Amino acid sequence: MSESNGMVTAYRGRFAPSPTGPLHFGSLVAAVGSYLDARNHRGAWLLRMEDLDRTREIKGAADQILQTLDDFGFTWDGPVMYQSQRTEAYEAALESLIQKGLAYRCGCSRKEIAQIAQMGEEGPIYPGTCRNGQAKTRDSHSIRLLTQHKEIICTDQVQGNICLNPGKELGDFIIRRSDGFHAYQLAVVVDDAWQGINQVVRGADLLMSTPRQCYLQQLLRLPKPHYAHLPLAVDSQGRKLSKQYQDAPVDSRQPIESLLQALAFLGQPSPAEKPVNLSEFWAWAIEHWSLRKIPAQRQIAVSPANQ
Repeated sequence: MSESNGMVTAYRGRFAPSPTGPLHFGSLVAAVGSYLDARNHRGAWLLRMEDLDRTREIKGAADQILQTLDDFGFTWDGPVMYQSQRTEAYEAALESLIQKGLAYRCGCSRKEIAQIAQMGEEGPIYPGTCRNGQAKTRDSHSIRLLTQHKEIICTDQVQGNICLNPGKELGDFIIRRSDGFHAYQLAVVVDDAWQGINQVVRGADLLMSTPRQCYLQQLLRLPKPHYAHLPLAVDSQGRKLSKQYQDAPVDSRQPIESLLQALAFLGQPSPAEKPVNLSEFWAWAIEHWSLRKIPAQRQIAVSPANQ
């Protein structure tokens, strides 16, 4: 439950995979964490398919992900939402920012930016080249959000406070790409508000995206959810387990074994005896779930067997 102006609001969480391949162990960890936190609070758990970038989507992956979640005993509330069907909502938010003078066209290429920009933790810091309207002379352009040199502090229930000065550490960031696709940062805040999401439990790979999203929520006057970022599953070299690198998908033939491994990864206790079925596993895991037991680490190495 969350509190707003003294009123208790029903918990609404979500899991939002991208259909770029089958679920692997890292994806399962995020699904388990978000699901258990929602069900432990007797809240809703929604599914959102983040198929915004159709150039990266693998045909059939969305259906495969849904089948895997079903095989592992997840149950979700309401229909699955697909970002590819939400373009008009993103465009409306974008136009609102442009009309308020908070976003502008940018004709700079990545190569041009790399040649003149300073490097930050998340790549080149955009120097504001097109703030003066230079993009009007270019055929192709992206849309950037005007940032400020002001620190944004977001509280995370696992990782603690997250601080970011977007103007200094990022520069004006893209909210619609030059190919016409709306950026993840814009889409996610629009969708969370539309679905009434007030609790976001997800992987720590998105930790530093949170201040950007909080900033967009302020500008668009959207509610800000509570956040909890789970440790990221990485291999022995510190590389995130990823569909991109074709890490092994979870085995739907042995769901309980994988689910128990995900519980242990998240610092949760395991039942004294192995559950005989998925219903027994979920009942036990929901009852014993605690966000406070999750290690306050951004990443944890897993054994090859879990990959």
